[in-house]
Amino acid sequence: MSKRESYEAKAEELLAPIVEKMGIEIYDVEYVKEGSEYYLRAYIDKEGGVNINDCEAVSRAFSDVLDEADPIEEAYVLEVSSPGLGRTLKKDRHLQKSIGQDVEVKLFKPFEGTKCKEFEGELIRFDEKTITIRDDKTERTFERSTVALIRLALDF
Repeated sequence: MSKRESYEAKAEELLAPIVEKMGIEIYDVEYVKEGSEYYLRAYIDKEGGVNINDCEAVSRAFSDVLDEADPIEEAYVLEVSSPGLGRTLKKDRHLQKSIGQDVEVKLFKPFEGTKCKEFEGELIRFDEKTITIRDDKTERTFERSTVALIRLALDF
């Protein structure tokens, strides 16, 4: 396990009891470096969505627990937020909750002899190796290793 993965796992472990008491769930935790700064980002969600008060309450409680446990060696900025409407679907639990919803899929390279690297359609199934979407005309199955990004489609 890399240092990043270790930090994310420990942070999620520390965050879990906090959000559970508040009726909130962890959507994702990420530890990233952007420029010269490190960020520990916790994305939280609940039925009906989270608001600024939820984020503030979780941030305060999480910050206290992180200060006490001190699981991350480097200085970092803590951010707690909603995953947003166009949320990225990184984990199987994200995909499972999104079955039947419209998604955008971006590939690393064009799909099977086409020039297209971006597709939109209803997420109909997935497994450990593939993701399948359906648009009005076609059902397409992508190898997960070829998918650069999958997120909920925004429909305005």
